[in-house]
Amino acid sequence: MDSALSLDFRDVVEQAAIACAHTTGQGDRHHADQVAVEAMRRSMDRVPIDGTIVIGEGERDEAPMLFIGEKVGAGQHDGGSYPAIDIAVDPLEGTNLCATGSPNAIAVLAAAEQGGLLNAPDLYMEKLVVGPTCKGAVSLDASVSENLGAIAECLDRRVEELVIVVLDRERHAQLISDIRKTGARIRLITDGDLSAAISAAVVGSGVHAVMGIGGAPEGVLAAAAMRCLNGEILARLVVNKSDHEDRCRKMGITDLARVYRAIDLASGDSIIFAATGVTDGDLMRGVRFVDDGIRTHSLIMQTVPHQVCFIDAIHVHEGSADPRVRF
Repeated sequence: MDSALSLDFRDVVEQAAIACAHTTGQGDRHHADQVAVEAMRRSMDRVPIDGTIVIGEGERDEAPMLFIGEKVGAGQHDGGSYPAIDIAVDPLEGTNLCATGSPNAIAVLAAAEQGGLLNAPDLYMEKLVVGPTCKGAVSLDASVSENLGAIAECLDRRVEELVIVVLDRERHAQLISDIRKTGARIRLITDGDLSAAISAAVVGSGVHAVMGIGGAPEGVLAAAAMRCLNGEILARLVVNKSDHEDRCRKMGITDLARVYRAIDLASGDSIIFAATGVTDGDLMRGVRFVDDGIRTHSLIMQTVPHQVCFIDAIHVHEGSADPRVRF
């Protein structure tokens, strides 16, 4: 996959973030998501790829666009010959965060060569995310105490100094209790475990791990980010109903108890991950509307060449009488 595509994908997430930023704080999560999806889909058609959505807004009968299996990219309408690329998208990760104007809403996508991203069913997934230093030291089958002890040892810290991010959900009551018994600190979040996962792999973010159960599609996106950051995600699908088994097998998943790592969920040799902040967050600032344009803050990562870039951009309004950059 041509690394120059990172610039095209950056535009895709920027346009989605700008569109839903207009709805920030208006209390309508569905409208925020809708405008993000529409903007991302429009922008995607300008990207020189023969793309397929493998993680999207749901099945075709559930989503009018960016549905799983949908073909996207310039190859769909100009007859050109372009590389086959698989794409995972979340046009607005943190719809509630955007609706309430809360931190850490982002627009995000990951791309890889064909077959490079797991086509995961829209189920829950047990997850454990750590940074590069702790890679290989933790296990989904270990106790909370054992995992936090291993993380502390790898980071040369006391367990009491660790910060663990957990989604504030009733299903995590026992997990939260177990973490608190070790003396580690917890940061409860209402939404946005993907942003938290990225923070866990970035030195100096103040987050040392993410634990708990969240969406499987977000797990694939997190895995793509971990491949770029050399972090790790351990994940296992939560399959507790017969229809869950049917959905897994429909997507080619037969080992329902498998523990996935980042390399399993995002196996591509060449991966691009792009995200733009919608609201201010731990890693990126949100969209800001300034006198002469719109300012965005994006994170662009790729494995080939291996690089991580933060991009602060000002989109100057066409025909602006005073197109000066203001900081």
